[in-house]
Amino acid sequence: MNFSHFVRIDRDGRGGERHYVVHTHDPKFTLELDPDPAAPDRIGRGIIKRVCVPNSWAGEYGQYGKMLAAAQQFFAEASAAGEFHRQGG
Repeated sequence: MNFSHFVRIDRDGRGGERHYVVHTHDPKFTLELDPDPAAPDRIGRGIIKRVCVPNSWAGEYGQYGKMLAAAQQFFAEASAAGEFHRQGG
C-alpha cells in the first residue's frame, strides 16, 4: 500500500507518550493510537483511542473504515522501521 499521504507523530508530555497518524490529503483525518501491549512487539497496529474527522464523513463509513485500517497498518510499519517524528510536550 502507498503510505505517502500518512504522517506519524509521537509526542512526549506530562500524561505520557501520545501517538498520532495524520492523513494529509482528502479525506483528512487524525487518528490517536495507543501501542497494543498484547502484540508480540508490544506496539502492533495500535489500539484506536480517538478519531478526528470532518463532518463530511457522515454516511461514508465503509470507505473510511478502509482508510482507518490503512492508518493502523502505517502505524505498525512506521514503528517497525523507526520512521516517525517525535515532538516534545
